Amino acid sequence: MDQYIQRRRAYDLCMVYRVCKSFEIESGHMLSKHPGRCKYPHGHSRRVDLVIASGHLGDGDMVCDFKSLKLAVEEYIDSYDHALMVNSNDPILDELSTENQTRVIVCEDEDPTTEVLARRIYEYVSAQLTSGGRYTDAHGKEFVLPAGLTLERVRVTETSSSWAEYGIS
Repeated sequence: MDQYIQRRRAYDLCMVYRVCKSFEIESGHMLSKHPGRCKYPHGHSRRVDLVIASGHLGDGDMVCDFKSLKLAVEEYIDSYDHALMVNSNDPILDELSTENQTRVIVCEDEDPTTEVLARRIYEYVSAQLTSGGRYTDAHGKEFVLPAGLTLERVRVTETSSSWAEYGIS
């Protein structure tokens, strides 16, 4: 029996649990460095997949509760919904109406590609997972996001045939 336990422990060191939480947003961008039509304003129906990993299951025999993950990150991800992402060096930035500034997201010195969006979401979500937290839903129920989870990758789907990922190699 001892050999079985030792083999099992060694095996468990290599194994991880993974969960994925997906969000959908409608967002626009314009790629000022692009030689084709993508330099003009256009939008995408995007799917954002967050892949979370843990070497063990926590309370409730889960990596994390999907609801706690949603509560921790939905406001940030929602900031991209029905928003226009623009390079800070794009001359059109000055022409955008000040009343729309809440729905304009400026990317400093880089085009707002799908890769950049994936990286920005990764950086935010990764910080949330490192610190963990307690979140209350609209019905007053509390959900706990345990600290120390690993965000393996963020995948942002741009079209039915194209996506970009940012994460751990």
